[in-house]
Amino acid sequence: MRRESEDVFAPSGPTLPWGPEWTADAVIAVLEPMVLDARRARLLEVIAGRLGSVTVLMDAPHDPHNGAAILRSCDAFGVQTVHVVPRNEEFLVSGNVAKGTERWVDVTRHASSERAAQALTNQGFELVATHPKGALVPDDLADIPRLCLVLGNEHDGIAEALTAAAPRSVRIPMRGFVESLNVSVSAAILLARATRGRPGDLSEYERRTLYARGLHATVNRAAEILAAGLHGAR
Repeated sequence: MRRESEDVFAPSGPTLPWGPEWTADAVIAVLEPMVLDARRARLLEVIAGRLGSVTVLMDAPHDPHNGAAILRSCDAFGVQTVHVVPRNEEFLVSGNVAKGTERWVDVTRHASSERAAQALTNQGFELVATHPKGALVPDDLADIPRLCLVLGNEHDGIAEALTAAAPRSVRIPMRGFVESLNVSVSAAILLARATRGRPGDLSEYERRTLYARGLHATVNRAAEILAAGLHGAR
C-alpha cells in the first residue's frame, strides 16, 4: 500500500504468494527447475542462516527511513521477523532505503504495546529495551536464548507498558558528548552483536516455506505458472 509517494509504503505481514491448494513443497517442485543453480544455492545459504531466536519490536516508529533501515539491518543479520506497534500512525518504510529487503523480512503488527509484550512473552522471548543507562552492553545480547530487542519512538521513546515488560535494558557505550544514537544505527550495532555466533534456527517447515517464497519471487510470472499447473492437473 503506497502513501504520499511511490517510494513510501506499508510492508506486508508474513503472507504466502500462492493459494491454499499449494504446499511449499509443491511450489518448490514446480519452480525450482526454472532457477539457476547459483540462485538456488544463494537462497538456501541465506535461509540456512535465518534466525527465529532474535527479533525486533519497534514501538510507534515514525520516520519511514528509520523503519526501512531497521528492516534492512534485520535482513543483513538474519532476523526473519520484525514486530511493530503502530500506535498513532501507520508503519511505513522507504523503498529507496529498504532496497527490497521488505520482501524477505516478515512484519507482524500488534494493536497495542500490552498485546505485543504478551504475545512475545508467550513465545518465550525476553524483551530487552534500549536505554542510555542500561545494565547490559551489546556483547551480552548474544547470551540471551530468545531475544526481543525493543526500539522506541524517535521522539517519545518506549511506551510504559513495554518498559515494564522489559526486565533488562541495553546501552551502547560511547566516548563522545552525545548520549544516544539514531534508532536505526542503534539497531544495526545491537543486532550485529546479538546475532554473532548464532546458527540459523528456523524449523524445517519454515525453511522450506521461505525457499518456496524465494523461488516464487525469483521466477518471472511465477503466479501464472502455478495457475497453469493447477489447471492442467484438473
